[in-house]
Amino acid sequence: MRSHPRRRVFVLAVCTCIALVVSLRARTTPASPAAVRPTTRPVAVDFSHSDDCVACHNGLSTSSGEDVSIGSAWRSTIMANSARDPYFQASVRRETIDHPTHGPKIQDECAACHVPMAHRTAHAAGRLAVVLPAVTGTATMAAEDHRLGSDGVSCTVCHQIAPDGLGSPASFNGNFVVRPARADGVRDEFGPFAVDAGRHTIMRSATGFEQVQAPHVRQSELCATCHTLITQAFDRDGRVIGSLPEQMNYQEWRHSDFYDEGRGCQSCHMPRAEGPVRVSSVLGAERDGLSRHAFVGGNAFILRLLNRFRNELGVEAPPDALEATARLTEHQLRQDTATIQLVGLERSVDAVAFDVVVRNLTGHKFPTGYPSRRAWLHVTVADDTGQMMFESGATAPDGSIAGADSDVDPHAFEPHYDMIDRPEQVQIYETIMGDVGSRPTTGLLSAVKYLKDNRLLPRGFDKGTAISDIAVVGDAATDATFVGGADRLRYRIPVSAGRRLGRIVVELRYQPIAYRWAHNLDAYKAPEPARFVEYFGRASSAASVVVATEAWTSSN
Repeated sequence: MRSHPRRRVFVLAVCTCIALVVSLRARTTPASPAAVRPTTRPVAVDFSHSDDCVACHNGLSTSSGEDVSIGSAWRSTIMANSARDPYFQASVRRETIDHPTHGPKIQDECAACHVPMAHRTAHAAGRLAVVLPAVTGTATMAAEDHRLGSDGVSCTVCHQIAPDGLGSPASFNGNFVVRPARADGVRDEFGPFAVDAGRHTIMRSATGFEQVQAPHVRQSELCATCHTLITQAFDRDGRVIGSLPEQMNYQEWRHSDFYDEGRGCQSCHMPRAEGPVRVSSVLGAERDGLSRHAFVGGNAFILRLLNRFRNELGVEAPPDALEATARLTEHQLRQDTATIQLVGLERSVDAVAFDVVVRNLTGHKFPTGYPSRRAWLHVTVADDTGQMMFESGATAPDGSIAGADSDVDPHAFEPHYDMIDRPEQVQIYETIMGDVGSRPTTGLLSAVKYLKDNRLLPRGFDKGTAISDIAVVGDAATDATFVGGADRLRYRIPVSAGRRLGRIVVELRYQPIAYRWAHNLDAYKAPEPARFVEYFGRASSAASVVVATEAWTSSN
């Protein structure tokens, strides 16, 4: 009989991968039987913990030596920590207090995207998913639900999303399709690459999943399942009184030039590694176009809260990895998000006037997504001795903005401007939600409309043809210089006799959780809101980041 050395190597690799997975499972299984609370009926095993994937999908690097390990990159992202996010937990608790008759369903609805594996597992067992423990402190989530839930938006969530119905309203709010297992119990795991039979065997033997080449994993419609959210609003008696297009990232993108150019979500948030890269550390083939799994977004603030309060929040990612992802986030904000240009400077005896042009470089509104986010212009004008003559949009150490009406009064908000001539006026790009009485609110399930939406539009966005769900709302709708891709704003600064203009500095700042959104949680006497308010207070001086800067000096 002839020997087959290649076959022996292949079998050894399979055994090695299986051993790694078994070892990881052993380390992550709860040690105490008392901690395991079995469900009352059998539950289909639809998902696997990320530990079962990182055994083979770490230790990856490009030819230049860049580490592009899938597991370690993902572990330090908001996606991996979606269930641990302290602001998410505080917000869910707030909504259950505001709408107690819908409390269990609110938790279940939020779990669909933030705790998706526990959500689907709970539904398979005929129960609603639980996001938070009872206020009494009694845990109500089964042990395996908790283990899968704390794994966030994990590998076997996104890679099991089937193409069925993607991009349709039926798929939004986390209503993606996960196909049942095959007759032999093996589950499809969708990916972008064709895989040969031998490598199918490795993954199937080690995990019970088998690779299926599927182009839809690189399409925006997959992301849209959870990044398109329409929320129902309730009155004090629990009756449905309306709805709100809470997050419309996908629709904003569809109405931009980025859609026509074929530049989808993954092109910015999962950029591809250069050159051929092994996609598995166990007999992985070299592939062109491996997508990085850092999922860089815009929320460095929460990443650093997760790192700073890691023990309280149960964070598993190493501290240096979380900080690296926070820095990547800031790099994307500063390099690929927006630009500022100062033009049209005019000087007279008693005034200085100039225009600020802000351009949005993203393929959706900026800010986009969750409505707690805001960006604004911080403008300073100094004379030739360095003395300040004018300042608009200064940031206070507590995270508030000087002159922002909402930061002083929860029932007010700053309008959109096309000209600013007083320091108490601030151009803030944001959404302001309104309740049935058209009062500003930060309660998602109390909001039925937007009172303001002047977020910067993506290039190619036509205000006149946009559907109502992504419409510009407020004074920006009629501002002729607020258009797809840019806003142009005039500043006119009075100048006292004898003073000469020395320097103008314009910053575009971004804050993922606005001061009002954080401090409206003050009134809720429950552990999660109180904890987040404390966290915000301790880290508020770093609650915003500079996205773009432009300066002019008299020597220009």
